[in-house]
Amino acid sequence: MSETTATTLPAGLTTGTWVVDASHSEAAFTVRHAGIAKVRGTVAITEGVITVGEDLAVSEVRATLDPATIDTRDAGRDGHLKSADFFEVEAFPTWTFVSTGVRADGDDYVVTGDLTLHGVTRTVELTTEFNGTATDPFGNARAGFSASTEISRKEFGLTWNAALETGGVLVGDKVKIALEISAIRQG
Repeated sequence: MSETTATTLPAGLTTGTWVVDASHSEAAFTVRHAGIAKVRGTVAITEGVITVGEDLAVSEVRATLDPATIDTRDAGRDGHLKSADFFEVEAFPTWTFVSTGVRADGDDYVVTGDLTLHGVTRTVELTTEFNGTATDPFGNARAGFSASTEISRKEFGLTWNAALETGGVLVGDKVKIALEISAIRQG
């Protein structure tokens, strides 16, 4: 796709509305723990819509995630993440992403948008790879995407931490986010 211009759609992706298939998609995160290890987790995507226009400039991505579904494979840690120390899921029951622009970047794409979590909205850029299209055994046209970004949790008001005896802190500031998306064309 090196011939892709700033507004050209990827080969095989057709215009229209594509709905994220949550059962075949994943929103994952990774954060440094105690300065020596990484903790990984997932958050459920409850809704996602990709609207593909005639070119990238009029295309849009919207998604909603449910922080109450955080899963790091440790119930105690998950409960702490859902508490007022971190995500306050009772006060802030959804996270959202709304794109503000889509552009080609070599063989990949950049989806810029507003990410809202913990009641704070910041602009992020998702480096996005289009993985192609396929027709599933049920006749659904599917499109696949992989996307990633890195955020500062402090920029979202997530400042809880604990000092370590050996220096440093328990929870790193940088959070890597990785998305694997399967979307089904509507209509």
